[in-house]
Amino acid sequence: MGMKLWRVLTVGFIAILFSSGRSDRMVAVEDPLLSEDVNRQISWVDSVFQNLTFDERLGQLFMVAAYSNKDQRHVNEISELVKNENLGGLIFFQGGPDRQARLTNYYQAQSKTPLFIAMDAEWGISMRLDSIPDFPKAMTLGAVQDTDLIYQMGTEMARQFKELGMHINFAPVVDVNSNPDNPVIGYRAFGENKKLVAQRAVSYMKGLQDHGVIANAKHFPGHGDTEVDSHYSLPVIKNPEQRIWDVDLYPYQELFRENLMSVMVAHLNIPSLDSRADMATSLSKKVVTDLLQNRMNFQGLIFTDALNMRGVANTNSPGEVDLKALLAGNDILLYSQDVPKAKAMIKSAVEDGVISESEIDRRVKKVLKAKYWAGLNDYHPINTKDLVKRLNTPETGEIIEELYADAMTVAVNKDDLIPFRQLDMKKFASLTIGDDGEEFQKYLSKYTEFEHFSIKKAADQSTHYNIMKKLEDYDVVVVGLMGISNSPRRKFGIAPADVDLLRDLSKRQNVVVSLFGNAYGAQYLEGLDHLVFAYENNDMTQELVPQVLFGGRPAQGILPVTVSDQFSQGVGGYLQGSNRLSYGSPESEGLDSKILDQIDEVAEKAIQMQATPGANVLVVKNGKVVFERSYGTLEYKNSPKVNSETVYDLASITKVLATTQAVMFLESRGELDMNKTLGDYVPELKGTNKANLVLKDVMTHEAGLVAYIPHYVKTVQNGMWRGDYYKPKGEAGFTRPVSNDMFARDDLRDSIWHWTVKSKLQRKSGSRYKYVYSDLTMYLMQAVVENIVNQPLNEFLDQNFYAPLGLNTLTFLPYEKMPLDNIAPTEDDVAFRKRLVRGYVHDPGAAMFGGVAGHAGLFGTANDLAVMMQMMLNKGSYGDVALIKPETVEAFTKRQSKVSRRGWGWDKPEVDMGKGGSAGDLAPKSTFGHTGFTGTCVWADPENDLIYVFLSNRVYPDATNTKLLREGIRTDIHDIIYQAMGKK
Repeated sequence: MGMKLWRVLTVGFIAILFSSGRSDRMVAVEDPLLSEDVNRQISWVDSVFQNLTFDERLGQLFMVAAYSNKDQRHVNEISELVKNENLGGLIFFQGGPDRQARLTNYYQAQSKTPLFIAMDAEWGISMRLDSIPDFPKAMTLGAVQDTDLIYQMGTEMARQFKELGMHINFAPVVDVNSNPDNPVIGYRAFGENKKLVAQRAVSYMKGLQDHGVIANAKHFPGHGDTEVDSHYSLPVIKNPEQRIWDVDLYPYQELFRENLMSVMVAHLNIPSLDSRADMATSLSKKVVTDLLQNRMNFQGLIFTDALNMRGVANTNSPGEVDLKALLAGNDILLYSQDVPKAKAMIKSAVEDGVISESEIDRRVKKVLKAKYWAGLNDYHPINTKDLVKRLNTPETGEIIEELYADAMTVAVNKDDLIPFRQLDMKKFASLTIGDDGEEFQKYLSKYTEFEHFSIKKAADQSTHYNIMKKLEDYDVVVVGLMGISNSPRRKFGIAPADVDLLRDLSKRQNVVVSLFGNAYGAQYLEGLDHLVFAYENNDMTQELVPQVLFGGRPAQGILPVTVSDQFSQGVGGYLQGSNRLSYGSPESEGLDSKILDQIDEVAEKAIQMQATPGANVLVVKNGKVVFERSYGTLEYKNSPKVNSETVYDLASITKVLATTQAVMFLESRGELDMNKTLGDYVPELKGTNKANLVLKDVMTHEAGLVAYIPHYVKTVQNGMWRGDYYKPKGEAGFTRPVSNDMFARDDLRDSIWHWTVKSKLQRKSGSRYKYVYSDLTMYLMQAVVENIVNQPLNEFLDQNFYAPLGLNTLTFLPYEKMPLDNIAPTEDDVAFRKRLVRGYVHDPGAAMFGGVAGHAGLFGTANDLAVMMQMMLNKGSYGDVALIKPETVEAFTKRQSKVSRRGWGWDKPEVDMGKGGSAGDLAPKSTFGHTGFTGTCVWADPENDLIYVFLSNRVYPDATNTKLLREGIRTDIHDIIYQAMGKK
């Protein structure tokens, strides 16, 4: 049934079928859209009703608790109640989705009347079942400003409910949590502002009911101003009636206007509504009938709160409490402890004239009408095939991500420190206090270099002293405050000593605290200069907070409750991001996860055929990393798995993410002219055959340079490297590492340069040189750059590009900066170095050149490459750094050759379809990027704002292994990405 029809029927059933009169007579319907279905409903309800005995009818007013994680004895007990008492429904609690589905089918098959299946699932069915992701809790939703997202959440919950054959969700909580010491509501409420609560509750409710699931507002008439948990005793609320109307009943009035279908009545004692001593609202006719039904004109289903709760069970025995609740005006008795006894007492009450049989019949028909609305007139068993998979769709994850992201609240931001700027001018550390913060620290490291520390909650004084000593040299300390509880009496799990530590740290450096848990805990954090509310602690929030801190996402949440004088309701609001990468689901940017999953097959195929031992694949769409997966291991046998932090030798990607970047930088500033010659910038080339080569021809590989010079052959003899060129240990005159335990003579770089300059040019084809892809291009352009900037290429790039952009793994000479274990090994070099190469550049010429060469030598992770490519798609800027002019980016990345696909430095897709090439067939002609000999590639598509990174060490252990290229692994993955976008 379509959403529009669900909504129309909801309005019709509430306004017409749950008529305001006390007669059982059906009301005629004039709306032609409704009349046919209403007639079918009347017929079904009458048929079912007439087929029931009075005892069986009574059973429709009971809903008992069922579990899918209990033993067969429990199953038998429920089965007997279903068969013998003709129960109206079951409310499921803990267990698993597959077992619950099978039990539901079992119980439904035994029931004479189709059962209502309900769940108390305020933050989704994960609240009760395993294997399902959590939706945000209500307080988190209270911070969300886009209420359409909450509607989408309700919609998705309804879909999940229907997959599990469920009809009623006991949500939303509409309590206005005006008491911060409330022990039972707290984070379960949207907030303390009645309008905020009402708006979010309406969105949640509509999402459910528009899609066929009955919503249930609770806890009527309002559990928000209590200091007692009604699960354990009866709370007393002493507020005057007018205050209750003004605050607590306000959300209900708004929900009733929007056709709410059911309400749950709480176990509260409110003298201003019913002055009898210890009278629970759930048992009070003044509350349930006079207030809710008559004065507020609510005609939907009325449920009691669980009748086993001590708020009523302390003073009323099973059976007795059911009768009192029914007499008060409730329709369905929830979590009844003794159905047979309760039915017997109700029948006695009918015989005694305390309640009429016709009144009970009216309520039974009310229940049956709701069952018809929920589709139980056409009951079908649950399909259990792939049930868990159906419950966990990519769209589910997308909604959860967007809700958490929208809730992120920056409450204090002294001197606008957030989002962080000038990354190269700050030294960062992180500190997690309490529970594990692995994801939090992992995502912080995606933005810049961090040193990470962790301590237990409420650690001793010596631990605090030691951690302060370790942190004293850092400019910014980002703190994840974990282990937060929901107990006001226990200070929400925040240890005073930990707060003292934060205050002491804040006196000497910038401390940014992220509160991963109940916002009320922030009352103990007053006075801190930088505070972010994440509201909950899970992988998603730990991933999102770093994105806010570094400007990958804006922050737009608003604190929904008053925590203290400093942190009042309404704190927060919009904080603009800074154009850095964010991280999220494919669906959030319009890609199909199921199609992207096909990348797994291609990558695993490559590993199985030993085209490469491992690989990393990363996809960015619209500035968001939507796919990042690691495959295989660093080596084929007995080796650690590849992960997102694995650093790879990028080979010829160095050409575009190092040398070409420097050339673009200089061209943007007018310090280099692509129409000038090599001799104009490198005086020592004058008088050589390289002097008059024009830069733009050099950068398109049309300057006559030979493809490759195997320089290393001049330094080996009889299969071994020569002792006059290399030593196994560093010594005077031999201080340049070529590999581990292999040092080149200091002047070898000069020799490489000399041999390169002296190399012959190719013959011209007519008046021009033909296109020949050449490594010599970047040897020469490196010299151009270094002559202009008067600085080594690696130092220039680190100072002007990599450090300002926070790229701590994108580097030359990685063995100097990181553990070798972080770096994928490349070739077991039997021809030259006679050892396994790891952490040293694979390319022999680059290694001999000192590890810093224009054509090879750069290492990095997929994430750092993505940042550089996003800077290119951003037309030369990223975060707070502007490096290259947009017109320069456009000039270098467009096709600049008339005879090849090349731009200036950059590779492009083939001009004509079907000619092969390094990019996927579906990549548009505007795409630019490059591949690397070690099994790498990086591509950016400005038309679709798309980046694709593939990193591998296919040369391990043998560089002659060409399976990766031969099988088209990289191009196949590129095409899958476009297929996930709907391209063909």
